[in-house]
Amino acid sequence: MRSCRLVLLFALACLLAACARAPLHQQQAFVFGTRVEILIAGLPEAAARPAAAAVLREFDRLHRRYHAWQPSELSGLNQALAAGRTASVTPEMAGLLAHAQRFSLLSEGLFDPGIGALIALWGFQSDDLPASLPDADTLAAWRAAPAGVVNLQLDELQVSSRNTRLALDFGGYLKGVALDRAASILKAQGVHNALVNIGGNVLALGSKNGERWRVGIQHPRQPGPLATVELDDGEAIGTSGDYQRYFEIDGRRYSHLLDPRSAQPVQHTQALSVLIGARPDAGTLSDVASKPLFIAGADWPRLARQLQLEQVLRVDAQGQVQVSRALHARLDYLGGQPPSLEVLP
Repeated sequence: MRSCRLVLLFALACLLAACARAPLHQQQAFVFGTRVEILIAGLPEAAARPAAAAVLREFDRLHRRYHAWQPSELSGLNQALAAGRTASVTPEMAGLLAHAQRFSLLSEGLFDPGIGALIALWGFQSDDLPASLPDADTLAAWRAAPAGVVNLQLDELQVSSRNTRLALDFGGYLKGVALDRAASILKAQGVHNALVNIGGNVLALGSKNGERWRVGIQHPRQPGPLATVELDDGEAIGTSGDYQRYFEIDGRRYSHLLDPRSAQPVQHTQALSVLIGARPDAGTLSDVASKPLFIAGADWPRLARQLQLEQVLRVDAQGQVQVSRALHARLDYLGGQPPSLEVLP
């Protein structure tokens, strides 16, 4: 369930024959609770390996610094906020918090990394999946007095909150940040052709030996991809899915994707993917934007327009596929177009 669900598709002939004349370095690790993969094209092993290693070191640093429930700078901040204290944070942390607040406002609160306490109530702040539902009265109390990143007060490097129930969790945010960091590190190391995949959030640099990087959008209920798409230099794609981290009770699926308004896991959507054009924060936006659109459900086209997102694909609870016209024109559907496909302006 935690494994990468956005499947990278590689031609076997390239891996076997063509790679002898056009190197393709591959390095993997397990970070952020998921599989991470870095592919570097066109460089010898001696140049590609240290560049990939530098990226993985940065991933490990981010994971350790911003872990929500293990000792970290983020968990230390949460402890201070719960005690009603003002905390000093690093410039990096302050920047992340400011960006999170801005996007939460733009997404009408559907993206909210300040609902860590709600995530914990559902049991998703654990390495093990929960085996029971949270107490109904406790959830009702949350709905009556919610806490979110809107309650956070930022004064340069000083952070406080009048709402002591505020708890930060960057689980729906940090993988995208890491993608952008990876792009910067690779370019600084002289790498201009690479593909970085963090548990289904993917960013492309350059090409794969002259060909566009091709990735697959995972089918939420079947093995393998629903469709594939070629990425241009600097583009990123992110997917939120109810198959990525979930548990089942009495045949009903409860995913980690929670609606802050209802305090419940989203039931109306199986998966939602967003493709972001080349920009300095393409990776971050691809990770962040998929969450509010997933939660918005049938209202996603309106919210996508508000967020100026043009390339979106959604699979609803019945398996029906909706896709924006801009993304539809780029997709190659495996097995032909889905019978229930709806293309939207």
